[in-house]
This record gives sequence, structure tokens and C-alpha cells, in this order.
Amino acid sequence: MSRTIHLALHPYGVGGPGQHGLWKDPSVAKNASIDINYYIQQAQAAEHALFDALFVVDSQFINSTYPAHYLNRLEPLTLLSAVATHTRHIGLVGTASSTYNSPFNLARRFASLDHISGGRAGWNVVTSFDTGTSRNFGLDEHLDYATRYGRALEFVQVARGLWDSYEDDAFPADVSRNVFLDPSKLHELRHEGEHFKVAGPLNLSRSPQGQPVIFQAGVSEEGRDLAAQVAEGIYAPGGTLQQAQEYYADIKKRTASYGRDPDHIKIFIHGSPVVAATDEAARRREREIFEEDNDFDRNLALLGRSFGAYDFSVHDLDAPFPDVAHLAEKGGRTGAAKLLERARTENLTLRQIAESVNSFRQSPFVGSPGTVADTIEQWFDAGTFDGINLAFRTTGELNLFVDGVVPILQKRGLFRTEYAADTLRGNLGLPVPDNRHTREPQLVND
Repeated sequence: MSRTIHLALHPYGVGGPGQHGLWKDPSVAKNASIDINYYIQQAQAAEHALFDALFVVDSQFINSTYPAHYLNRLEPLTLLSAVATHTRHIGLVGTASSTYNSPFNLARRFASLDHISGGRAGWNVVTSFDTGTSRNFGLDEHLDYATRYGRALEFVQVARGLWDSYEDDAFPADVSRNVFLDPSKLHELRHEGEHFKVAGPLNLSRSPQGQPVIFQAGVSEEGRDLAAQVAEGIYAPGGTLQQAQEYYADIKKRTASYGRDPDHIKIFIHGSPVVAATDEAARRREREIFEEDNDFDRNLALLGRSFGAYDFSVHDLDAPFPDVAHLAEKGGRTGAAKLLERARTENLTLRQIAESVNSFRQSPFVGSPGTVADTIEQWFDAGTFDGINLAFRTTGELNLFVDGVVPILQKRGLFRTEYAADTLRGNLGLPVPDNRHTREPQLVND
């Protein structure tokens, strides 16, 4: 079977980071982020175009400077459970924190979504970017990197153990023998680790895809290693073609080093295509979009997220960038470190750094349908991704991509013309995990 591109849809609602002005667009409903019909329509449009998944991001901390979508949005698993009943094939991937949840509760919620959807659930494992989240969960401060990622690894291991509580044939439901459950096929977990103590079993059987698909997004060393150990899908940072190639190769190499098949981790880069009748019209629209969202105060607030929602407005904008390195350790450490290094080596002011956070950068996926398809094919062949996590500001822009670009990719044999399966795993080409209690033992040669 030839290698083909996977596509996911990341709906913007009324606008997240980098789309601060989206809520002003007359084609965007002002309540989009809390309107379940908006998400159902987005999912159905993506499913009609044969996309692999709908991806919903989340965070559990805000202040008044946050983007419109962050200020008022639905909880992902509640949202996706509703969407599941209006779709049949598209995967449903929700973001949930391993830092601010308990394994039993979250494992049960994702397993429930997996059953409701018939085996289409995915969990995007995050360790929480916003340091202020700690104060919403009774903690004085955010956990450090090592603790957060150690907890995340153990959390996923516990969840997977709970998802294997029942063997696949545990429920004979034989009325003649008065046997609903074969108790020999129900297994306690009895996990005792560094971060969690969970007895189990989970009171829910495995779904048609065995377990929800594990996604992860990380650029730090800890994030990349976590992905290589447990992820089956990963949301990559993208960047230039060369940067995307380097990241792709690094993750695949790390995955193999942990004894896993590199083909069993699908790397998605972020893409915000702008499609128009001509290349010139698309580039013009791309610039217009940037200008619509280019607000300095918002950029300054966005800069603060990498440093624990720090308020940079208290500083002189034209003075050297302040010494806030100590705030990066428990925030967005990787991105913050790059900003600090630039400020130091280039002697930049706070104003210059804030402006650079949202400076105009041309996207590679902008142009006529043919041009966008050509670029996608070029990047795919260059080994930069297995799929693209697509974000469109409006439904109209989604339709331009679906009607213009997708048919070209299909004609070239780069994208499916029908779904291969009813489960997310099946459509991503991922194996159903063996239940640990029925897995054949591995033979060891002397």
C-alpha cells in the first residue's frame, strides 16, 4: 500500500493565538466557540472531505488578555461526545492535561468517548503550558519540567493498563448459563508508581479500536522523548522545510531507539492554507489576514504566556528585554529560551521581541489550488510529515481547500478517495494494541 497523506481539522471558533481579530469577521458567529452546531458542521464538512480527525485544543487557565476563543469555549470531551453522534468515520481527538487530571477518571472519560464513537477517540496528552493553571487546582505553583513529563509518562502507562482491564471476550452474556461476566477475564491493575497509585479495574470494556490513539505535542527534549515512547500521533511545530525534516527524522529515530516501529507514529505539522483563484490573490489575502490580527497589546500579552502569563506591560518597552529567565522553567521553556537567546545575542528591546512574536511569516501553503497541492506534495516527498493539522479561519476557506486542493491530491494518489475503516486507528494505519493479558509471550533466544 502506497504512503498517503493524513489530514486533520483544527477549528478556530472565534479565534485563538494569532487570530485575535477573527471574532470580528462577519462570517464568524460570535458564539461559535460554545455552539455545538458549529463543531458538528465543521466535523461533518471534514468527514465529507475524508479527513482523518477533528482536533480540539484546550487549556484550563485564562486572564482577560487571552484570545477570544480561549475566554469562552466548550470542554473537549463533552464537545466530542456530542460530535460523535453526528459523524461516522472521522477521528475525534481531544486535549487533556496529564498534570491536572487523575488517570482513572480521564481513562474512563476517553474510553467512554471511544465507545460512543465506535472506536474513533484520540487523546492529545499535554503537560499544561499555562503556569496559572496550578492555582485552579489547589497548587501554589506549576510543577517543573522533569516532574510534569515523568508524571505524563506514568499517566499514559496507567491509562493503557486500565483500558486493558477486560479481555475482549470477557462478557459472554449467556442467559442459559446465567453468566454475564467471565470473572477470570477481568484484571485489576494494582499500579503503584512514583506519581500514582491506582488499583483498578476500569468499569468499561475495550472499544473496536482497542484503545484511544495517543497524540502528543512537544518540542523540548522531554517532549520528544515522551512522544517517542508513547505517542501514536504527534503535532509537530512545522517551521521551514528543513526544520520540519529535522524534527521528523529526529522523532522517527527516537521512536526506533525505544524498540517501536517508526511507522506507528504519525507526525502532523500545522498548516493554515490560504487558497484563492491565483497565487497573487492568495498572497494578498494572506497579508490582509496578518494585518487584521496584528495588535501590539495582544502580541505583548501573547509573549507573556511563554513566561507563565507574565505581565510585560509593567516594563519599559524600549529598554533591553528584562531578565525573566527564571519564569521560563515552569512555562513554555523551549520557546522562551529561544526568545531569551535572541534578545541577548541581538541586544533587542522588549518592544522588538513582542513585535517579533507575531511578525509576518509567509506560509508555504498559500496560492491557487494547484500551487498549494504542489507544495504539499513537495513537503510530503521531502520527509517532513505524515499528515497536516489544518486550521482555517472560516468555513468558506475550508471549503476552498476541500473543493480545490483535495481533488488534486486525490488525483495524484496522495490522499484517499474513501475511508479505509470505521476507526481512527484503521484510517491512520495503526495497529490495534494487543491486550496485555492475552498477548503472546515473547520468546527470548539464549
